[in-house]
Amino acid sequence: MELKEIYRIAKEKFKGACRVCPVCNGRACAGEMPGIGGIGTGSSFIANYESLARIKLNLRTIHEVREPEISYDFFGRSLKMPILVAPLAGMVINMGNAMEERPYLSAMVAGAKEAGSMACTCDGPNPLFFDLGMEILRENGGWGVPTLKPRPEETFLPLARRAEECGVNAIATDIDAAGIIHLKRAGQPAGPWPVKAWERTLSQVKVPVILKGVMTVQDARLAVKAGAAGIVVSNHGGRVLDHTPGTADVLPAIAAAVKGKIKIFVDGGIRSGADVLKMLALGAEAVLIGRPMAIAAVGGGKEGVALLLNQYADQLRTAMIYGGCGSLADVTASVLYSFGKQTDAPGKKKKSR
Repeated sequence: MELKEIYRIAKEKFKGACRVCPVCNGRACAGEMPGIGGIGTGSSFIANYESLARIKLNLRTIHEVREPEISYDFFGRSLKMPILVAPLAGMVINMGNAMEERPYLSAMVAGAKEAGSMACTCDGPNPLFFDLGMEILRENGGWGVPTLKPRPEETFLPLARRAEECGVNAIATDIDAAGIIHLKRAGQPAGPWPVKAWERTLSQVKVPVILKGVMTVQDARLAVKAGAAGIVVSNHGGRVLDHTPGTADVLPAIAAAVKGKIKIFVDGGIRSGADVLKMLALGAEAVLIGRPMAIAAVGGGKEGVALLLNQYADQLRTAMIYGGCGSLADVTASVLYSFGKQTDAPGKKKKSR
């Protein structure tokens, strides 16, 4: 099956809930929340896409790189690429009931595993989301990242225990869901936690915990203080607060502040392997991709998810060849073109005059 056919099928199944636009930039679905779009004016979703699209890459071909190595160690598990599937669920709520929730989540997890990647499962206003995620993770040997909402501590820890029992090697919590009204209306409250509450809770979780939804240097430093193993620079796909900057805009300052102290991931507006390279050059060590993966799952099941992930991996290798990067460790800001200012190749220093 080809991606063109997958997109055609997905568009039919979504019935307008997602237009499967040629360019997934948030404009056609602005304000559709619940739905697949960004909240309010849609500007946060749009900013994710546009902040990344503005960044240009240098093209270098006088070097020896021919077969870049893109494998990535995710807390002890070897992935074939630094590209993960972001948590995105709610077929009835957000995606026009395009398919049943279980086969959808199964396609995400199994498809990512088949491609040598890893998918995040979900939590939400309907407890079914979390329960299905646990079932599917057990079926796949714990190959995935369960994602919990920032619920009250007395609720959060038992869910974390259930996730640990599935054999996972890390869990995530989307702290950027702290103000989502749908959770409260469904009797599933969530909210912000002070750093001391995170310190207390994370010390009791047996596997590394990733805090997803960090958009400021201040919160990144607090995540380090709390004992988090990683952060995802994310504004929840532009779905929780209108008028935020794009993730590519805030990532460099966050990386400058905490890189080396905590693992840094990022999502938002990533639509190609070249975009992955940009995010790595800005300071992330791996990325998460959401909406395009949901489209692939609806249109092609696990095969569609695996196919799209492998395409991104191939595109990343090509972009690294043109950046002169033989491995992920070679990717630095030198691959980025910044307003006509050229930088030296990685590891090279200018000669003093």
